[in-house]
Amino acid sequence: MSAEFETDLKDLAGKLTQVEAVMDLDALRNEVGALEEQASSPSLWDDPGEAQKVTSQLSHKQARLRRVTELRQRLDDLGVLHELAVAEGDAASRTEAENELKELGKEIDALEVRTLLSGEYDERNAVVTIRSEAGGVDAADWAEMLLRMYLRWAERHGYPTEVYDISYAEEAGIKSATFKVSAPYVYGTLSVEQGTHRLVRISPFDNQSRRQTSFAHVEVLPEVEEVDHVEIPEKDIRIDVYRSSGPGGQSVNTTDSAVRITHLPTGVVVSCQNEKSQLQNRAAAMKVLQAKLLQRKKEEDRAEMDALRDGGSSWGNQMRSYVLHPYQMVKDIRTEHEVGNPSAVLEGDIDGFLEAGIRWRKQTADG
Repeated sequence: MSAEFETDLKDLAGKLTQVEAVMDLDALRNEVGALEEQASSPSLWDDPGEAQKVTSQLSHKQARLRRVTELRQRLDDLGVLHELAVAEGDAASRTEAENELKELGKEIDALEVRTLLSGEYDERNAVVTIRSEAGGVDAADWAEMLLRMYLRWAERHGYPTEVYDISYAEEAGIKSATFKVSAPYVYGTLSVEQGTHRLVRISPFDNQSRRQTSFAHVEVLPEVEEVDHVEIPEKDIRIDVYRSSGPGGQSVNTTDSAVRITHLPTGVVVSCQNEKSQLQNRAAAMKVLQAKLLQRKKEEDRAEMDALRDGGSSWGNQMRSYVLHPYQMVKDIRTEHEVGNPSAVLEGDIDGFLEAGIRWRKQTADG
């Protein structure tokens, strides 16, 4: 085995050992065993809600355990493969081993980032809201581009998405959109996207082809679960129903099934129009309202601690620039991670930004 390959392999093995320690594989195996016992109980499905929760947790924990054990096995096999390739002078197998080393490096790095997600709600699904801000029609178009970027990212990973509500702008693009992404740890992963995203380009809506800067804000919340007990008394909400509409005001429903809920004590307003019935739209809108109120509660609980911190790293500030003209660059202002191919990023290739953001957040918290 060449000295360089052996060093790289040893470094990767050490990194994986650290990941295994953080994951506490013995505890994870015990959790899987306990959940398997619950799942095999004949009475489990007497309570369908609890049964779904148990089987979902079992599936997620089995997948985590399988992922790390498979990586360890591949690392062990790789050392043997490379040693044999060198001994036999097999150039093709040696190249295969070197490619596998690179691929394992990427996968172990991604798993290491996952271990940094230890927040109270990080394991949950994510509810994402995108709003156009300064920049007029360009900002509305930019908000729609961001919506597509995140939906494409989810599609790349095989994560189911559900669009709750889209408010279309008059000329082009959207005023706002709210959607859910379902996957383990997707809230913890996407939460680093929260903040203001800036686009610089030649405006397609300007007849003089001038450069335009536009802004859109991304909000990421954890999906509310029943254990959160966010109580919303009926007297605290006002529910309005209206007719759903598509781009240009085109009616897409023949009944007034869209629902808008206003939380009177806080003024928070949410809406949903994409389900078939008023009842379904109301249920979806209530889930979004609960998520928003849960986030407010979290912020109130943290207020005293946050007051002692440096406000310069506020999530609400501008966090990423997408420049399409006069040069091509996407750069995260917090992490300084940058990519010279905006087209790929806007097609959903944002994993590099997510990983850099998660590492940056961990370092900032530890610092």
